[in-house]
Amino acid sequence: MKRTLLIALALVTLVSSCDFVRTLAGRPTSAQLEEIRKQRMAAEEARHQATLDSMEVVKKHLADSLEKREAFLLDSLTQAKGTILNPSKMGGLYTTKLEAKYCIVVGAFRMRANAERKLKECNNAGYTATIISFRNGLLAVAVCPSNSLSETLATLKKLRGQGVCPPDSWILINE
Repeated sequence: MKRTLLIALALVTLVSSCDFVRTLAGRPTSAQLEEIRKQRMAAEEARHQATLDSMEVVKKHLADSLEKREAFLLDSLTQAKGTILNPSKMGGLYTTKLEAKYCIVVGAFRMRANAERKLKECNNAGYTATIISFRNGLLAVAVCPSNSLSETLATLKKLRGQGVCPPDSWILINE
């Protein structure tokens, strides 16, 4: 009896691995479970990569759209001779000729006190500002003079992002 019990115990020990018991119960083995886990991980990685790819497509589309918009704006500003961007349509400059071809106007005022307040605000923000007087009595506060239109446009976007200039600021073309 002891001998039979020992033999039975030895057989059960040899064949009673988890996979053997799982197979008898009709359940998947550990190798099958590992394969299922790998398949699920691969599917999750594929979903994640698809999401990243679609985000890249949207990012590229936005970059192209912004590039086209900037090119259009540069073209329209280049062709803007005779528009409000040109000082001659505003009665011409009353002050001496400006040094740079382009500058960003961050405010236009009728009262000198308001123009000086905006001038001080720009100087405190770290920008060299100047007041431009027009013959029609308008006083404009201008910052960041430049001879490059693309540089001026980039500076305008930067200033709007920092909140220094209002959304209705514009570029003055000094010809």
